Amino acid sequence: MSSPTPDLEARIDAAYADRSLLEDAETRGAVEQTIACLDAGSLRVASQSEEGPWSVHAWVKRAILLYFGVAKMETTSVGPYEYHDKIPLKTDFEAAGVRVVPPAVARRGAFIERGAVLMPSYVNIGAYVGARTMVDTWATVGSCAQIGADVHLSGGVGIGGVLEPPGATPVIIEDGCFVGSRAIVVEGVHLEPEVVLGANVVLTASTPIIDVSGAEPVTHKGRVPARSVVIPGTRTKSFPAGDYQVACALIIGQRKQSTDQRTSLNEALRDFGVQV
Repeated sequence: MSSPTPDLEARIDAAYADRSLLEDAETRGAVEQTIACLDAGSLRVASQSEEGPWSVHAWVKRAILLYFGVAKMETTSVGPYEYHDKIPLKTDFEAAGVRVVPPAVARRGAFIERGAVLMPSYVNIGAYVGARTMVDTWATVGSCAQIGADVHLSGGVGIGGVLEPPGATPVIIEDGCFVGSRAIVVEGVHLEPEVVLGANVVLTASTPIIDVSGAEPVTHKGRVPARSVVIPGTRTKSFPAGDYQVACALIIGQRKQSTDQRTSLNEALRDFGVQV
């Protein structure tokens, strides 16, 4: 497994500030090494220590941006498929213990942990996909998104990429979450452990996430508390032309302790009469 060297961060930051340094072979080597470390899982765009707050490693994002600048366009063929791009495809899935169903695609610089399953789907550079996670058919995992272990991204789920600015927090979906069909999570939204999103929930940084399970509503933005069960909702908003319904998300309760993470996630929604 590739491991970062002590001066890697300094070299990347210097090159990001002065792109002329990319003419130096050692600097280009530092960019390449960073991508190799991302691909091997020894570096991450964002990480959490001792269950504390998440930290974004902006220099790693800078390395990805520099990689686009130094990589050359190449044509590659995979069976009947042909690609023309700067970023190679991720390889060696058998050795990594990852199941990949054609025509799933993961770019080099993404890390996919042992036991994960990629149905026909897409995982972009800088993303992290945890052990035993299912990325279901036509789901997309955007650049730098951090997906935990034992997560289910259902069919057609869209996890947005957050590459710029380098210091911006990526989408974070922690362990044990279930994201229902056609749900969208973008702009650095953070799902804490074991959250359940119903079908078609859309979460952006500005989406009101309203907990309606108590006597008074409680509104969150950019973060869904652990074990919340979330469905699409609307609320009335006044405009000069009149009152209209605008989208929000509703927390309608908490997952039960009896809900099994692997086989009975649908029950967490059916308990509340919600579509999967």
